[in-house]
Amino acid sequence: SMLGAGIYGLIGQAAGIAGNAIWLSFLVALVTALLTGLSYASLGSRYPRAGGTAYIVERAFNKPAMGFLVGVCMMASAFIGIPTLAKIFSQNFAALFEWGDYSLPFITVGFLFLLGVVCYRGIRESMWVNILCCCVEAGGLIFVVVSGASHWGSIDYLAVPPPTESVMGLGVVFSAVMASTVFTFFAFIGFEDVMNVAEEAKDPQRTLPFGLLTAMGVVAILYIAVAITAVSVVPWEQLAESKTPLTDVIKVTAASVPHQVFTIIALFAITNTILVNYVTASRLLYGMARQGLLPAALGRVHGTRRTPHVAIGVLLIVLVGLQFAGGIEQLASATVLLLLFVFVVVNIALIVLTHREGKIDGWVDMGAVKRFREEEDRKMKPLAGDAKACLLYTSDAADE
Repeated sequence: SMLGAGIYGLIGQAAGIAGNAIWLSFLVALVTALLTGLSYASLGSRYPRAGGTAYIVERAFNKPAMGFLVGVCMMASAFIGIPTLAKIFSQNFAALFEWGDYSLPFITVGFLFLLGVVCYRGIRESMWVNILCCCVEAGGLIFVVVSGASHWGSIDYLAVPPPTESVMGLGVVFSAVMASTVFTFFAFIGFEDVMNVAEEAKDPQRTLPFGLLTAMGVVAILYIAVAITAVSVVPWEQLAESKTPLTDVIKVTAASVPHQVFTIIALFAITNTILVNYVTASRLLYGMARQGLLPAALGRVHGTRRTPHVAIGVLLIVLVGLQFAGGIEQLASATVLLLLFVFVVVNIALIVLTHREGKIDGWVDMGAVKRFREEEDRKMKPLAGDAKACLLYTSDAADE
């Protein structure tokens, strides 16, 4: 989820502010993101339930309105981000095959419908598609690093743009790095999605923290290596002006590679990001319905596929409708503020829950997990004879 489409354009924007020190911006951004990532790892492993953030906030503050507000913020982020990225996908897809603008609405709607089918099929199928897309993305970034590795060490990696004010010594580097961290921080956005699918993971108390923190570490190494390679090959001034900075790097390090290759990689990157948001948004709708924050119909689970098929269908209808609403791109920056608000609330919720329900032993207090499951069973039995039938699991976990 973190290894999304943003890195392919983000490098240029951040380089325009931090210059050759962009790699430091990614390092600072990692530390910043890791603080909240640890909170998500602790809470997600302790309360593995669909609806993730909305459920945890409601539990922490005992106020359904707070859970509803946070859930709406997360949903708004998906409703803004998915249509925006779907339009970018259709534009790149049409350009790749030299189709006219008339084809864009058909490509966008067909693309969203196809991802809806994958989401409906099951969590396992969705994750395999994500893994495929992620490998293609990572392969593209690794190729950038390998092809440009011979240029490493050719520049001063602490050189930054001239300051707008009179700042001497390390103050110049520090101010430039901190300013560009605003951009690089959002290259790590995506770790928050893990909580919405924790309920469908096997042994989430162990696998969720391990997967989340390992992913953040791998992504950070890739991003820092790509940043060092980019400024080593192409001057930061040129990267800042480019719409396709990594393509410009490849033109220097591997001129024989067709430029269409990175267009195809970008398509996989966008697919990855949208599908992750599609899956997690449908689980958020499902989880909020189980909490009584949304209509109960959204909490239905398909008898065979074990997916929240009603939530997926409603989500598809809304996303297709937003394609024709117009003005979505102007709202994209609002997702930044929405997610920052959610992160602040989640960190506060961790403190509240830890003081109220006991300190987390390692990643999770297994006694707290047992009490949580017993409490959830009591809540669910009035709604259905078998509490487990209401929960989302893969077929193997259901057998267990």
